[in-house]
Amino acid sequence: MSYRIRRVSEIIQRELGTLIAREISFPVPLVTVSAVDLTTDLKNAHVFISAIGTSQQQTAVIRLLKENRVRLQAALSKRVIIKNTPHLHFKIDHSFERAARVLSLLDELGLNSPPTP
Repeated sequence: MSYRIRRVSEIIQRELGTLIAREISFPVPLVTVSAVDLTTDLKNAHVFISAIGTSQQQTAVIRLLKENRVRLQAALSKRVIIKNTPHLHFKIDHSFERAARVLSLLDELGLNSPPTP
């Protein structure tokens, strides 16, 4: 990934996280933008969302984001000045759930305890 794409992804992630927290109220206590993957032509952004809650609540979060996509893109275009504002595609990020599951399995096996001096 080029430096420019990585930098624009980071800026979009930061600004979109701020916009989402301020503009939309969700049925779950915590919604964060965990990552943004841009296509090389900067026309599409895959936005990975972490949401604490059940799978139904996570589905509701994605539905709310998709309903507000046009408004979020318009607000993003005013905050991030690039030639074309990318089309936003929202997806749930399951990496935190997988990490928690791995940690719980390690705990069950007794492999996740800190080393004793």
